[in-house]
Amino acid sequence: MLYQAYHATTAALEPLRMAARLALNGGSAFKTFDSSCLGLSSAAMLKVAVRATVTHARPAYGIESVEVGGKTVPVWEEVALSLPFCDLLHFAKDTPEPQPKLLLIAPLSGHFSTILRHTVETCLPDHDVYLFDWKNARDVPLAAGSFGFDTFIDYVIAFIRAVGPGCHVLSVCQPCVQALAAVSVLAEDKDPATPKSLTLMAGPVDVRINPTSVNSFASQHDIGWFESNLIHSVPFGLAGQGRRVYPGFLQLFSFMSMNMERHAKAHREMYDHLAHGRRGDAQPIMTFYDEYFAVIDLAAEFFLETVERVFQTPELALGELIYRGRKVDPGAIRRTALLTIEGERDDICAVGQTAAAHDLCQNLRPHLKKHHLQAGAGHYGVFSGKKWHNQIYPVVKNLILATQ
Repeated sequence: MLYQAYHATTAALEPLRMAARLALNGGSAFKTFDSSCLGLSSAAMLKVAVRATVTHARPAYGIESVEVGGKTVPVWEEVALSLPFCDLLHFAKDTPEPQPKLLLIAPLSGHFSTILRHTVETCLPDHDVYLFDWKNARDVPLAAGSFGFDTFIDYVIAFIRAVGPGCHVLSVCQPCVQALAAVSVLAEDKDPATPKSLTLMAGPVDVRINPTSVNSFASQHDIGWFESNLIHSVPFGLAGQGRRVYPGFLQLFSFMSMNMERHAKAHREMYDHLAHGRRGDAQPIMTFYDEYFAVIDLAAEFFLETVERVFQTPELALGELIYRGRKVDPGAIRRTALLTIEGERDDICAVGQTAAAHDLCQNLRPHLKKHHLQAGAGHYGVFSGKKWHNQIYPVVKNLILATQ
């Protein structure tokens, strides 16, 4: 009944949040003193309260143009392929010359794919970018069927084929295992869509290496515990009613509990900036939490199988991963260049866990392998922020150029 209780509470609080939004956006009496100390303080309290709200709708990507060759060109979104749980989103643009096709595999870990907005923005000037745009499982009707670990690999293979031969693949966080598995299958089958390069960023290829608190938590509980305590049914009234899911709000609360003091400090800083009229300083914090509090539910079968097959028994690293009745062999990869990227301060996917992919791709020649360890970067810093933009992305860009 936890999900039902959460859903009912959220609905009951919505009028209060609506009143706060109206006060901020439309109240003339409120605006008469919004530049005073009291007005700024009151507005800051309301803005913090409004933003400290879990939402279940995908935020907009908001990428309308990009600089290419010194010129501003418009960018528009188009769905290249739609499957029940995910769309292949193409950030289309007109360029004088064709650009390398780059498929970004967004993590399916409780947030919308817009968490890679900055990743997309950075890649767009130089690449023809496609993205896994995940749908909220609570909005997918039961008639659409189930979504498990193998289905994820199905989607990776389908999207790579849809982008077409000669593409490059970049996977962020959790789907690095599925990305490596999918490319292994394509390579073994000598599929013409086998990508030219595969970049794995901060992903749990082998969680036995430098286990984090996330890894330890997964190993301390059997799969029955996860099913009993974390899996709930989507409430009546939603499109996916009756579907068993791992609710996004639970995932959010678990992530926040790992760094509660850091989140509390960020909200205090947000309030302080707003209360003193420093909206420019508050904006990056507000933007981050607008994204962070937008959550999606995960299909129960996918979540449980990921815990069991990646975090409890690292099947791919052990050479025991079976996909659709066949053993996955990364040794089949011989022509796809491999780049692994890790953050020195990553407390979710520790140093060494992603680099383990190089040992698995044992038949890949040395000049097609590269590893980059980013000094000072945490988990999110690997794919977003200044370190990603200025230091990590150039490594990715150079690899793609070298393999075109």
